[in-house]
Amino acid sequence: MECVADLDVDVIGVDWRSPLGAVRRVLGPTKAVQGNLDPAALFAPPGELERHIDAVLDSAGPAPGHIFNLGHGIWPETDPDSVARLVDYVHERTSLAAAARGASK
Repeated sequence: MECVADLDVDVIGVDWRSPLGAVRRVLGPTKAVQGNLDPAALFAPPGELERHIDAVLDSAGPAPGHIFNLGHGIWPETDPDSVARLVDYVHERTSLAAAARGASK
């Protein structure tokens, strides 16, 4: 990641094998990161999928500049209902976090 830290870009895409917290420390606060759920997590039962999502969001931390996304494409065999669960849960988690930040101001 050090090799891209000095690039003149606003956002760096990160695959699922790179811990977001470590990536954000290397890139610094001026670059956003996009990623990084393992696409295989979409085949997990709903509760396990939520745990994978929580791990990505927790690793990204509360600072602005994280775009939640799959860490590498979506597989053709992926159930659209799993994708809908992913989107709904990420929206729910990030909306609650934003509301909590707003309430603490």
